[in-house]
Amino acid sequence: MLKKKKKDDPEETGVLNEEINDSLPGDGQETDQQAAENAPSAVDLLKGELQLANDKYLRLYAEFDNFRRRTIKEREEARKTEGKDVIVSLLPVLDDFDRALRSMQNAADVAPVKEGVELIQQKLKNTLTQKGLKEMESIGKPFDPELHEAITNIPAPNEELKGKIVDEMEKGYFLNDKVARFAKVIVGA
Repeated sequence: MLKKKKKDDPEETGVLNEEINDSLPGDGQETDQQAAENAPSAVDLLKGELQLANDKYLRLYAEFDNFRRRTIKEREEARKTEGKDVIVSLLPVLDDFDRALRSMQNAADVAPVKEGVELIQQKLKNTLTQKGLKEMESIGKPFDPELHEAITNIPAPNEELKGKIVDEMEKGYFLNDKVARFAKVIVGA
């Protein structure tokens, strides 16, 4: 621990003696040992830190789990009511159809009933257009498999209609510029 020096210097010897005396067990050393015994050991400190980290982890996990459950519940509620605005906007059209059916029971003339049904159809189309629905124009246009579904081919009435749509069995629709329903068409061959 201490190296002997070749030359004995009285000042250095005194300093060395004090260091040796300080390292020997005595009154000052006993209080340091008692304090060391009362102080938590490194293992206890690490156990405490581990417990705090575990507690923090569990709280964070519980918070995330609650967030996940809440978002799942919100999504389910949103799915249940996502079409509500469209349905509510269609209720007046449904009421008009009910009135038309009641008036058809007592109607002797067909013309006013036909006119009423046409008005209801126009009201329905306007409501759906406001919600982003748009009819697809197909007749006379070239066949596009991205937009149309070919039901059959028929001989084209003239050369201009070869490879183009001759008739439409079901209209196609766009919803906000995306295909909502493909048009079912007859193509000229």
